[in-house]
Formats: sequence, structure tokens, C-alpha cells
Amino acid sequence: MARRLGIFRFLVHAVLIAGAIISLFPFGWMILTSFKSYREVATRVVFPAELRFFNYVEAWQSAPFARYFLNSITMAAFTVLGVLITSTLAAYAFARLDFTGKNAIFNLFLATMMIPGAITLIPNFITIQRLGWYDTYMALIVPWTASVFSIFLLRQFFAQIPDDLYDAALLDGCGHLRFLVSIVLPLSRAALLSVALFTFIGSWNAFQWPLIVTARESMRPIQVGLAVFTREAGTDTQLLMAAAAITILPIVALYFLVQNTFIEGIASTGIRG
Repeated sequence: MARRLGIFRFLVHAVLIAGAIISLFPFGWMILTSFKSYREVATRVVFPAELRFFNYVEAWQSAPFARYFLNSITMAAFTVLGVLITSTLAAYAFARLDFTGKNAIFNLFLATMMIPGAITLIPNFITIQRLGWYDTYMALIVPWTASVFSIFLLRQFFAQIPDDLYDAALLDGCGHLRFLVSIVLPLSRAALLSVALFTFIGSWNAFQWPLIVTARESMRPIQVGLAVFTREAGTDTQLLMAAAAITILPIVALYFLVQNTFIEGIASTGIRG
């Protein structure tokens, strides 16, 4: 029995290690390519003869990446703030309040997650144009300040908070808003951080929508700015990979700073099924 258990654990760990290697391969290829010369990229050399750190300097100087970073940080920060506000209020209403049609409305919300984003692309663009928000931060931020997935995630967490806490708060004169701010939010720190991280990553990696609703180079976020390395004559792959490596640094640093709380937030909600 012990031997079978040992073999089973070995196989599980082998599969997990293989999956990790497969997942990390694109990142390894990106880092290696970022140190290559154009000739080494063209000839598909696996390992560069020498590490060309100047690729990173050249990539940074090829476009106004400082401005791109500022735009991405602004867009991501305000989108996170908007999602936290709207999702918290909506999730609390679905989790703690009783009103007619609550379950039907919530199921309708969940059904919208099945709608492909391409279907809403044109209506959203027309709305942005008619509001006069084209090529502004409003176009980059406002359409994404509500998230059904974030509402679902927070609702699952809020629903687990014992009713006894609300009863005790009610005796002390707390209403729903004060109960939410003073008790629910402090207890939901892990779930809120998970929502913030998901939203930040999604906003930071956004490409299609910012590409459509911006015209000026000064309004482009970092992902759209990477297109500067793709020209008619060809793609400067080594510079593109160097720039891409720079763009993922904030995401990697942010994840390592909050990974324990992030995992706690996911594990403590109903997302596990």
C-alpha cells in the first residue's frame, strides 16, 4: 500500500513538474531571445553567443515607453478602483440583502459572462464616440469599471460571513453601509486583493480595446506601444522580447508581493466549486 502511494505521488509530482516546465517555456524563450542579436534570431540560434544587455536600452529608447507605462498604470489603477467600488456594492446586495428577483437578476448577470467580447465591441465603441470620450482616459477606464466575475467572486465570500455578526452590529445601531465598511470589508481583505489583482492584470494586458479607442501615441498603453517593433520591413524580435520582458516586471513583482493573500482569497471563496 505504501509503495503504491509512493508511486502515485511520484507520478503526480512528475506531471506537475512537466506542466510547470511547459508553462515556463515561453517565458524562458522570451528572456533568451531578448539577449540575442538580430542575426541569431533569424538563424534560430537557441542560446546567444553573448548576452546583449544593450537590447533593453535600445528597446526602451525606441519609443516613449515612460509615457506608455504612465498610461498603463493610470488605466489599471483607476479600473481597479472602479471595479472594487462597483463589485463590492453589488456583491453585498446579492449576498446580504433580500429583494424581489434577486436570484433571477444574479443569474442574468452570470449569463452575460457567456457573451463573447467581440459582440459588445462595436456597441461600446459607438457609445464612447457619442459621449465624446474617444482618445481619452475615460474611454480606456470607464467601460471596464464593472466586472461580473468580480461581483460573483465577492458575493461568494460575503455570503460566508456569519449572520450573527450582522445581528450584533444591528443591535449596536449599524446599518448595511456601516456594516459593510466596518466589518465585511476588513474580513474580506483576501478576496478584495484577489479581485484587485485579477483586474490589474487584465487592464495591464489589454490590447484590442486601447488600440481601437486611442489615436494619439501619447494615449497608448504599454501593450499597444509594443507594436512599434513591428514594421513593414519585419519585426525586431530581439527588441520586442526585451520590451515585453520589461512590461511583465510590474505584474511579476506585484504577484510575488501578494501571492499568499491572493491564494487565500481564491481558496476561501466558492470558486473552487
